[in-house]
Amino acid sequence: MLSALVNNTEKVHKISRRIHKSAVKVIVGNQLEDSVTGSFASFIDGIRPEHLSDVVRHRSKRMILDNIGVGLVGSNTHVFKIVVKYCQDLHFSSFGNSAFCSVYGQKGLKLSPTLAAYANGVAVHSMDFDDTWHPATHPSGAVLPAILALSQMLSNDRRVSGEDLLTAFNVGIEIQGRLMSFSSEAKNIPKKFHPPSVVGTMGSAAASAKLLALDKDQCTHALAIAASLAGAPMANAATLAKPLHIGNATRLGLEAAILAANGMEANSLILDDVPGCSGFSAFYGDYQPKALASPGKQYEFLLEKQDIAFKSFPAHLGMHWIADAAVSVRSRFEEQYGSFEPSAIQTIVLKIPVSKYINRPYPDSEHQARHSFQYNACTALLDGEVNIKSFHDDKMFRKEIHNLLSKVVVEHTQDNEANFDKMYGEVALLLKNGDVIIGKCDTFYGHWRKPLSRESLLKKFLSNAGDILQKDQIQAVIQMVENLESIRDSSQLPLLLQ
Repeated sequence: MLSALVNNTEKVHKISRRIHKSAVKVIVGNQLEDSVTGSFASFIDGIRPEHLSDVVRHRSKRMILDNIGVGLVGSNTHVFKIVVKYCQDLHFSSFGNSAFCSVYGQKGLKLSPTLAAYANGVAVHSMDFDDTWHPATHPSGAVLPAILALSQMLSNDRRVSGEDLLTAFNVGIEIQGRLMSFSSEAKNIPKKFHPPSVVGTMGSAAASAKLLALDKDQCTHALAIAASLAGAPMANAATLAKPLHIGNATRLGLEAAILAANGMEANSLILDDVPGCSGFSAFYGDYQPKALASPGKQYEFLLEKQDIAFKSFPAHLGMHWIADAAVSVRSRFEEQYGSFEPSAIQTIVLKIPVSKYINRPYPDSEHQARHSFQYNACTALLDGEVNIKSFHDDKMFRKEIHNLLSKVVVEHTQDNEANFDKMYGEVALLLKNGDVIIGKCDTFYGHWRKPLSRESLLKKFLSNAGDILQKDQIQAVIQMVENLESIRDSSQLPLLLQ
């Protein structure tokens, strides 16, 4: 009798909940249709491959190739090995040998989709060698590992074409850019949150939602869930933990989309500026969101207007200005005196923007060195370049480097803003004989104002992939990425990266 009553009560409750949810949809339906969050969900749901222009396709394929390359070279790093060991322990204790997603540079190793995305995301940012956009973030690494893992996860049920992969990738990039465009604060070098841990998580969720073919409501919830999983403090920049920001962004965005696909729900106004109850606005003090236009052939992606920056050596983007300026002043020294002689230098004056976490006079680890104006300037002066080996211990702790670092003085001028679109780097050598030699860089090669040629991009990729893949694999990856639109099964791409 009692059990029958309980069962009837539960049925009534289930019916009432369905009626309530239907009523809520009717009541707030128009409100959500007009919301910022609703417009983003509609964009994700509605975008099609034919909406990508030739410029967007070209630029995004360059981003994909470069990101794969930095992920492959990153698979040799200490932080990556720590994370892979962690993922293996976690995976095999939970799933045994059942897995199907590839890990960069780890032949034969397969992990669950989210753990593979996590490990590969860490590899991408392990050396701070991945691309940078404006406003400031690392967009590709937060998206690509997630959708590559998804392409393998979905391959048992359906093939994910290269065209589908490229579309999802661009959805993830676009969502990041649009969210950052709602804040003036986001345009400058960050101080509070590491941007890819915030917008990258949202971009991963959006790209994953697209590849999972979620409907508009599910896309809304995927974004809202991702917002609850986003954010990492800038204090962990220049530490071994910083690469985890990208790994978590790509992994947690993928998890958000999978949760939404399985019925998880969250705030449907997460991207809107709701007074008294912060959603995504919690990450930016001056957040002013706008609805996203409907997708179509007339829609202009941000990547069409704002190209990407690719790095020539593995360090924070700001280092590329000061390194180029240092190489320039070294060349002028050699022109004037025949050869570079560090002992002739009395003082080295660096003109750099104010940014605390990349102003490091005496870095004592490779990660600090990658975030030190002083170290990169002195390395470029001493060696005539900065490269991957510049951050090895035998280079970092040379007596000659320490001697140069002891001569550095930093100056901040008002016209040198902490903004990747406006900053410059200047190096002045004050010599013991009274001479002054100055080198300045306004735009380094690889910046969006001076983009890498195809030849230079391929040279970087070949160098990064060369120690990990065989020559035939490398050529197959290049061919596949450059011809993504013609690839029927994109799950073959991550198989090549082991």
